[in-house]
Order: sequence, then structure tokens, then C-alpha cells
Amino acid sequence: MSHVVVVGAGITGVTTAYALIQRGHNVTVIERQRYAAMETSFANGGQLSASNAEVWNHHSTLIKGLRWMMRRDAPLLLNLSPSWHKYSWLGEFVLHLRSYRTNTVATTRMAIAAREHLFSIADREKIDFDHVTRGILHVYWDEASFAHATKVNALLVEGGLDRRAIGSDELKAIEPTLHGDIFGGFYTPSDSTGDIHKFTSGLASACRRHGVRFVHDAEVTGISSREQLFLDVHHVEMRARQIISADAIVICAGTGSRALAAMLGERVNVYPVKGYSITVHLDDERSRRAAPWASLLDDRAKIVTSRLGEDRFRVAGTAEFNGFNRDIRADRIKPLVDWTRALFPDVSTNRVTPWAGLRPMMPDMMPRVGRGVRPGVYYNTGHGHLGWTLSAATAEMAAEAISQDFS
Repeated sequence: MSHVVVVGAGITGVTTAYALIQRGHNVTVIERQRYAAMETSFANGGQLSASNAEVWNHHSTLIKGLRWMMRRDAPLLLNLSPSWHKYSWLGEFVLHLRSYRTNTVATTRMAIAAREHLFSIADREKIDFDHVTRGILHVYWDEASFAHATKVNALLVEGGLDRRAIGSDELKAIEPTLHGDIFGGFYTPSDSTGDIHKFTSGLASACRRHGVRFVHDAEVTGISSREQLFLDVHHVEMRARQIISADAIVICAGTGSRALAAMLGERVNVYPVKGYSITVHLDDERSRRAAPWASLLDDRAKIVTSRLGEDRFRVAGTAEFNGFNRDIRADRIKPLVDWTRALFPDVSTNRVTPWAGLRPMMPDMMPRVGRGVRPGVYYNTGHGHLGWTLSAATAEMAAEAISQDFS
């Protein structure tokens, strides 16, 4: 039986560990936090959204980015300070404009496949994660943006997605709490939402029951390979060092994946793109009635929403290119609160919990999944804004590659 070490206990790491243990491998997960799902998998937008599979490598993204550059409250914000990592990533991003169509269709297909895996896992392991299956509405405020969305929709449909255009009347019939003079939208009834932290934590518990070993408060500080792989692990809390041997290693470390790959002499150009969310606590009956149950994506504001049970409403958005900065900025949180007040005026924002996380993004917006250059090294990282959506499928892909190599 092969021993596989998974680095990272976010959504990709835990789903990978589960896929490996199901195939009979001996699995150890190394995580630098005290618990699973404490970083990017803690409080994201909550959408399981094949309908959001469009990659960002499009000329319209560049034009909007230039327009927004001087606005501190813009959906996309670029810190112009010099950084080779940032500007090399942006250069590669532009080169992949040519892959926009191919990658959008491929991501759609991957997202649809991921649904079936994730739902079956939740059912098999009895994981409660506030799953809401009322679809996702994409909202457009003018005819021009709706026309662009129509072109995007053709690619999503080509990828196998059941998604249709709707008028403003039908849109508000699906979600009657929504306010505003909306031009139209697209509805994907098969998309859903859920609490990523609850799912990942629940799946980590299931992994333990099946025999996965978790090593928390530990950071990989070195990787060497002879006949076997050896990981130099520093235990933060115990101030101790441990060498862990493995037949294979899967790097699922999110924004930390680039540094780990460099230890192995490989280049995995993941960049940390910061996103923000607020969790609006629906403490009174009026707010609970006024908050939407259908999930939304407002194309103009680049904001997504999820209803997490009776008493929580998640609002998330923005993309900030500012390195590994995890500061929660008031001027980035305020637009999320203002948007909530404008579209759902009867929802009280008296108690709001802000959060920021770093999305691990590759320049082509496609996750890096599968074998590395060195024998025994594998990757499942770089999912960007779709980590929650794609994780169950990419975990299967990574686990299957390892099983083929160690059969």
C-alpha cells in the first residue's frame, strides 16, 4: 500500500485525501493551521456554480480593469507596486486570452462532473453543509451587458450546462425579495450553494474515520527525493521538527503551492488574488423573510450571494492583486454592505462579519492537476474563484493519476 502525503487541508486537500483513501492508499494530510478549512475555504461566496465557469482571460476584463484602476471601491483592484511575481503572472494572463473559449468550455464540463462527486460524498458521509438547491441567477442591469452574457452562455451550453435567459419579471418571480430596475438575467436551476467550511470540516472528520492521518500546526519547510520523497516538517505549536517519508506527495496548498513547487525545482505560477466576503446575520424575522434563497451573481458589481440556512446570508466579491496581504480593508467591505442595503433594504446589516481570503489563481484560470516533473510528485491547486465548485472533480483526477502510477 502506497503512502501518499497531501499538503493542505482546504477543500482541495481534503477532497483529495478522501479520494485517495477510498482507493486504498495510506494517506497523511499536513496542514499549517490548527484545523481544516481555516484559510480560503473558510468563508467564500458559497456558490457551487458551473454557471460561473467563464475564465477571466478576455479583453473585456482588461478594459474594465483599466477603468477601475483609480477606484478604491472597484470590483477589481491592482496594487501597482513593483513585483516580478505579479507582473509575470499578468503577462501570462494576457497571453492566455487566446485560450478563453477552450478553457471556458473545459471548465464548464469539469464543474458539472464535480457536482455529482460532491453530492454523492455529502450523501454517503451524511455531511450537513446548509446546501440550498434553488439555482443561481445571473443579474444584468443593461442591454449591453446582457448581450455579452448571451455570447458567454453559448459557451456554457456547449459545455453541457442547462442555463437559460429570463426577463426581469421571471427573475423577480424566482427571487421576489430582489429590488432594482433589472434588465434581465440567466438562470441555472442545477447550480446550488452551501457552506464550504462546514462541508470541508465534515469531510475531514469522515477522512479520519476512514483512516486518514492529519498533522496540524505543521509547515513543510523542505522536500527532497531519493528513492522516496522526504518532507521536512516543522511543527509550530510543538516547536519540533519531523521527517515524513512518502511514496507520493500531492501539493494542494493553495497560494502556498508556488513555494512548495520551487523546492522541487518546478514552476507553478499561482498568484494570491484576494477576495472579500461578509456574513450577514439574520437575527430578526423581518431580515430572514427579506433575504433571498436563490443565489445571485450581479454582473455589474461582481458580487455573489448565498443563503446559508435560516439565519445567515453570505455576500462576496472583489478581486485584489496585492500579494499575500490578508488585511480586511473597510473600503473593500463597505461596497458589499452597501450593495446588500440597496438590493435587500429590509435586511438588517446591524451584525455583519467581514472576511478576506486569497484565491490561488493560475494565469490561464485553469487548475493545475496531475503529475509533476519529478516521479511521485502531483498537484491539485490553482483553482482560483472555483475551488469549491471544481474540487470534487479535480480530487478524483489527481487520485486516479496516483492510483495508475502505484497500481
